[in-house]
Amino acid sequence: MRICDRMLPEVVYRPIRALGTAVAMVGMPAQRQHSRAYLATVLDHPPTWRDVFRHFFAFEEALMLKLRVANGRPVPCDCAPSGQPFLDWIANGGPVLLGTLHIGVSDMLGFQLGGQVNRRVYLVRQRVGNSRDTERLAAHFGEWLRFIWVNDSGEMLFALKTAAATGDAIALQCDRVEFSTRTEAFDFLGARRLFPVTIYHLARIFDRPVILTVGLPTPAGRSRLYGSPRFDPVPGEPRSVARARAHEHFQGFLRQVEGLLREQPYLWFNFTPLNPPAPAGAPRA
Repeated sequence: MRICDRMLPEVVYRPIRALGTAVAMVGMPAQRQHSRAYLATVLDHPPTWRDVFRHFFAFEEALMLKLRVANGRPVPCDCAPSGQPFLDWIANGGPVLLGTLHIGVSDMLGFQLGGQVNRRVYLVRQRVGNSRDTERLAAHFGEWLRFIWVNDSGEMLFALKTAAATGDAIALQCDRVEFSTRTEAFDFLGARRLFPVTIYHLARIFDRPVILTVGLPTPAGRSRLYGSPRFDPVPGEPRSVARARAHEHFQGFLRQVEGLLREQPYLWFNFTPLNPPAPAGAPRA
């Protein structure tokens, strides 16, 4: 893909990528099923094959962007008004927990922080067998990045403690429940669904603020960042009060995310089962 990107004009290469995406989509029945199930919840009509293809192709284009950034191409980024707390942190620095979701170009945030604004970041990531794009980005921005692999559960807490002892940011994903034992129910896409809330427990343990962000591509070839207000742990605050504040903070962010997905539904990049509905009796956000 990188070689073709260097050699072929975009007017030729984009249709080739679309064809490759269509072939991959046909060969991935489970991911196709999860895509269709998600699209059925977010679109105002039953999803068609064209909708599913657009979902797959949006993901492929996000992958292409990561490869281009790994090759040194800059991606200009601006902030929506809700991203001001993040801009304030960029300006002032300090230890922080940065949460994001598998949406749009959000996966690029840690790399952009290291490569463009020179902020050191620890990225909490899952190591998978096809992470060539991540490996190339890590090599390109290695001076500013450190990885904490959630696959190595025995070493993760130790690595988090080591990271928390520095003044560097720690970035982690907050939408997949597979690697979290702490989940709560939130209103999202027409149901009360479970999301991990580990980031708030870490905020309490390490006395760090939380800022949540997502990044979406724009037609002009830029990325736009949307964010949450800053959540600060309060020393001595009762656990129940802290949990309620955290719940409200994350729910507010999910409302914003849902609004963005209603406008750009193909940018949800979890080709896995949608966050499961909460069991009956789970606390309401």
